[in-house]
Amino acid sequence: ACGKNLFENKPKSVCMVLIGGALCNDAWLRPDPKTGRLQLIGDPTEGALLVAASYADVYKYKLIEILPRVAELPFDSNRKRMTTVHQLPDDPGQIPPPIEFVRTDNSPYISITKGAVDSLIEVASHVWVNDKPILLDAHWRKRVQSANDQMAQKGMRVLGVAIRWLDSVPSQKQLNRLEQDLIIIGLIGMIDPPRPEVKQAVKTCKQAGIRPVMITGDHPLTARFIANELGISENGKVITGQDLNTMSEADLDIAVQEVSIFARVSPEHKLKIVQALQSQGQIVAMTGDGVNDSPALKRADIGVAMGITGTDVAKEASAMILLDDNFATIVSAVEEGRVIYDNIRRFVKFSIAGNLGKVLVMLLMPLIGPAIALLPLQLLWLNLLTDGLLGLGLGLEPAEKNTMRRPPRNPKAHFFSEGLGVHVLWVGVLIGIIALAVGYFYYDANDPLNKKWQTMIFTVLAFLQVGQALGSRAIYKKNFSLDIRINPTLWLMIFMVFALQIAVLYVPMLDQFFEVTSLR
Repeated sequence: ACGKNLFENKPKSVCMVLIGGALCNDAWLRPDPKTGRLQLIGDPTEGALLVAASYADVYKYKLIEILPRVAELPFDSNRKRMTTVHQLPDDPGQIPPPIEFVRTDNSPYISITKGAVDSLIEVASHVWVNDKPILLDAHWRKRVQSANDQMAQKGMRVLGVAIRWLDSVPSQKQLNRLEQDLIIIGLIGMIDPPRPEVKQAVKTCKQAGIRPVMITGDHPLTARFIANELGISENGKVITGQDLNTMSEADLDIAVQEVSIFARVSPEHKLKIVQALQSQGQIVAMTGDGVNDSPALKRADIGVAMGITGTDVAKEASAMILLDDNFATIVSAVEEGRVIYDNIRRFVKFSIAGNLGKVLVMLLMPLIGPAIALLPLQLLWLNLLTDGLLGLGLGLEPAEKNTMRRPPRNPKAHFFSEGLGVHVLWVGVLIGIIALAVGYFYYDANDPLNKKWQTMIFTVLAFLQVGQALGSRAIYKKNFSLDIRINPTLWLMIFMVFALQIAVLYVPMLDQFFEVTSLR
């Protein structure tokens, strides 16, 4: 039962609260077959109640044997509470001491309600004080609310536990009547401290032009405390679900621009907030884990479901599943996405500009004197060196220092925006002009069989694109660096390009195979 020394000098109502929290609970603690440690199955908040009860030697599996559940009214995000009905044993000796103590009649059933304190006050008529129920008048309402606010201001998630005795098990149609005339027996405060890395992740989000918004069912004071601790809100403004119910669409559009904390909201409110943000042209990523979150997850541009605590419905409605349920992982994914996009732009910039230069050489060289500038095999070799080896190195370029310090790109902007198209054109033309000039300089009209001019074009194009690859590394000029430690793979590819091109020129048989002339 509830017999540890920790509670010997405490009011019996403390143990009543623990028993109520353990019985009105859908989670279970099961031993892990591999480690033997207790493993939570179910909601983490309900799991915390089971762990708290276990410290007082109160275990759900033992209680259920004595007080079996015979009916329930599941949790609802609008009511913000749940209720279970339990049958009391006929033998009073089997009843745990706290339950036996408060049993003032011969009622065979007891209902236990657990939920948000403000929602319990609405359906309660009494409060348990000094081992007896007292009318929940204005004075006691204020005291209960004050205790709730004090814990919420410290960042705690507060749940209330209430009971009621029943003469019979209600039918399915009568279940809604369970939650009336309740007796509040106590409050439970628990804190779920943010992971240490989350605060830095929020800061990184803001630097990257991403605005974090907290949408929670918790108490407004709890939400404000956590949001301020993480740096989510700068003005401390909080909007509740009740406020949202009275807002017009125009008011909501204004509110979502100014407010970053929404508390005591329902799934319908989450959907409204997402739609309001999208109507302003915002790209919205929404996190969620419950079945009721699925409409907002589906509506968001990127729905992110929790992989550990998330339901199958939430995962199906989402575009991404977070395997570790860690907000910092989302920020890391954003950074990785930006790196991938930057590397795609690098490769396209490098590849198209280089190939444009080769096309100009092939088209214009016959017009200024010599015949075809490059043989098909030579072109294939250049493509292997440049688009193959150098392109591979560019694709492994790490994040630039300002990757998460620049605003998100405009989703309506085309791929060649921000000067990429202009860069491709002038670099491609420059490569073509240099190669044509070199070929024209080395061409000997009196000795047309001398292929030295063709070998020079072949080699100059290869080495020009080495320089082009180095110049293509930086998306922004201020990030340009030749530090070999930043991308050692690219430098390895550059070395291989030099070595292979030199081998083609000077290794016997290879020069004949590629029909080039030694440049000694």
